[in-house]
Amino acid sequence: MINTSHSKNGASLMTKTISITSGKGGVGKTTTVSNLAYQLSQEGSRVLVLDGDLGMANIDIMFGSRAQHSIHDVLSGKKMLQEVIHPLRPNIDLIPGGSGVYGLHQMSIQQRYSLLQQVSDLDTAYDYMLIDTAPGIDENVLHLNSAAQQIVILVTPDPSSLTDAYALIKVLNQKRGETKFSIVSNQVGSETEGLRLYKRLCDVADQFLCVSLDYMGDIRADLNLRQATRSQQLVSEVAPSSASAEAFRGLAEKISHLDEIQEAKGAIQFFWEHVSGVA
Repeated sequence: MINTSHSKNGASLMTKTISITSGKGGVGKTTTVSNLAYQLSQEGSRVLVLDGDLGMANIDIMFGSRAQHSIHDVLSGKKMLQEVIHPLRPNIDLIPGGSGVYGLHQMSIQQRYSLLQQVSDLDTAYDYMLIDTAPGIDENVLHLNSAAQQIVILVTPDPSSLTDAYALIKVLNQKRGETKFSIVSNQVGSETEGLRLYKRLCDVADQFLCVSLDYMGDIRADLNLRQATRSQQLVSEVAPSSASAEAFRGLAEKISHLDEIQEAKGAIQFFWEHVSGVA
């Protein structure tokens, strides 16, 4: 059963949708989504995570859990959406997606409106929906990103990460009309290195594109993070005083302080309308 959520001042809220994406794999998207969800929940927010990574749908494993159903069961008519939502921690729920997310656009008209009716019940149940996308510029990845209110792109010191991040920004800008992106430098050794990555990406984007890149911050490549990720744990939970956990906490605070995110887009209802082809 989904409970109605309220903002900290007691008013009802609209779910903010945020995609976490990248131009290439191996940059730490799932780790970032999982730790951000945990940190936001620690602030009292209710978080819904959509696992949209086609090949590596493993958000549940990061929380030491295993989901029994996925959105594929909703599309096939075996389950209602509320029945596949999997609790991960207090205030954190998961919609296991994987390959099922990419069948959304193939639904019949009846299936689409049935899903949207179920989604309408979620709109006041969560403060945030975090979408873990697959990497790259596949059409399905573009679809998920362009439906979200805020697009967060992860980059790392790997030169190909910057190249692929630029390619993703360029395609989202030229094919989907996206102009605003948030950048997080991951796996960096210092604040200076993180800023340097951001500036390099900005320099190229400013030269060839008409987009706005907002720097959200960096995540340090500390030993605690590597050990936690290797053992499929949340560094924010097992090493809350580590540099990486502090970074995730800082990113969560920045997200929670953004009162309005791209008002040109709607909230969770718009997201599902967009990905299911109704909008």
